[in-house]
Amino acid sequence: MIKSKVDEEDYWHSSKFKAFTFDDEDDELSRLKESRQAVNNIRRLVEEDDDEDDVERISWSGEPVGSISWSVKETAASSQRADREPAFPKISTDTPSISRSQSGYSLSSLFKGKPKVGNFQTFSDALTDSSVRLYAPELRKPKSEYKDYVSDWSPEETVQRLQQGKAVSLERFRTLQDKLLLLDHAIAAHDGNVITAVLIYLKRTLCKEVLFRELESRQTALRHFIHYLSETQNQRLLLELHRALGRAEDAALLQYKEHLSITDENKRRDFLKNCLSLPFSAEDLAHVQDHYTLLERQIIIEVTDRQAERGGKVEIFQKFPRKALILNMPLITTLYYCCFYHYAEPEGTFSSPLNIRQTFKISEKQYFVTALAARAKLKAWLDVDALFASRNWLGFTRKKSPLSFQRVVDILQKNSAPTHVLQDYVALVDDGELRLTLAQKHKCHDIVISVRSADAVQTYRDMKDRQLLLGYRGKVVRGSAEERKIDDLLSNPQIRWKN
Repeated sequence: MIKSKVDEEDYWHSSKFKAFTFDDEDDELSRLKESRQAVNNIRRLVEEDDDEDDVERISWSGEPVGSISWSVKETAASSQRADREPAFPKISTDTPSISRSQSGYSLSSLFKGKPKVGNFQTFSDALTDSSVRLYAPELRKPKSEYKDYVSDWSPEETVQRLQQGKAVSLERFRTLQDKLLLLDHAIAAHDGNVITAVLIYLKRTLCKEVLFRELESRQTALRHFIHYLSETQNQRLLLELHRALGRAEDAALLQYKEHLSITDENKRRDFLKNCLSLPFSAEDLAHVQDHYTLLERQIIIEVTDRQAERGGKVEIFQKFPRKALILNMPLITTLYYCCFYHYAEPEGTFSSPLNIRQTFKISEKQYFVTALAARAKLKAWLDVDALFASRNWLGFTRKKSPLSFQRVVDILQKNSAPTHVLQDYVALVDDGELRLTLAQKHKCHDIVISVRSADAVQTYRDMKDRQLLLGYRGKVVRGSAEERKIDDLLSNPQIRWKN
């Protein structure tokens, strides 16, 4: 269908927007008056509904709508909202403003759900309108949420809730009887965490005398309390507890442990000397006495060796400088130190290894192992041989050891002993197969090939095993004395080989 020329001109010249005229202000004022009249009509309708139901209009704060206090608050609130969220176009100050008291909003009009006439919004529309904000009063939490804190739980129920990890207040247990009943239920539950939690509460709310007296008859709780004080390092209260319970030895040991916090060696020595008067048991007193004697001797040795090291006249301190102080070292470390630096000193000196052995009653085996390791470290093989020297009742000298010779070989090998030294002690191993294994491991060829001593047996020669001897020939150095010895054995017609 083809439009006529007149219709096309009307289409292009028509518009939903009006052109600007000087009469727009009058039109805007007239529209405002019409809007105001519509709002007043709505207010009359709402008041008629309110009168029919005899419902008083009140605000969210509980004050009657239209009262002086309500008007002051609403005026201040509306001014703040106008600053933050302007919802209407700016109106001239000469035009009377519409107060909120005349708007017709009331609780009855919002919650009745009746349809409204005119341009007034329904309650559902007001909720969806972003320009309208409804403020509801904050509701209290239900009492069930406060039940864990305010309920009057029994001791048994309290213990069960503690086992479940729930929050429980112990403050309601005020009397001594209630506190002890709670502790007894915790002990009966056999839960260490619950017992400790109750003990912490009792420690805070009971005096020490009462707490100590009640714990004496409850050994399980007492052990947990002692462990708790030890973990928290409350040494003073723990010492008072031991004294109150008559545990003199435990109190003495606890006081003795305080020496660990003393760094100055002279003060520590004096403290250990004072500890000798504490009521230790006989065995513990002997250990404390040895500790004091050892520290006193270490102080003397340290002063002497420090001067000798600074003087530069002692050869061993120049070849092997000290890497650490001897102070507060264990007894065996002190013995090793003296065997290393003071091995040849006479027995009457404090640093003599023999003096230390006699003073602290070190066993022969422990002394032997320590001295062997120290002298092997220095490569003093003559001193090592002297440790094994022993004379029988006929005056003959033989090598004897409180250790197995296999252990001796291991110690010497760790200290890089040469082959000829290892060979002497490998030959003293009693077990033939073990001796042969050690000889092959440490390349002691003479032991593998032939007999080294009268009591050594089960060598390749004695076994008359030609194939084993040929196989071992390939392991020795070509042209060496060991290879020539193997060739002599293989060509010996007097040996009857079994293969």
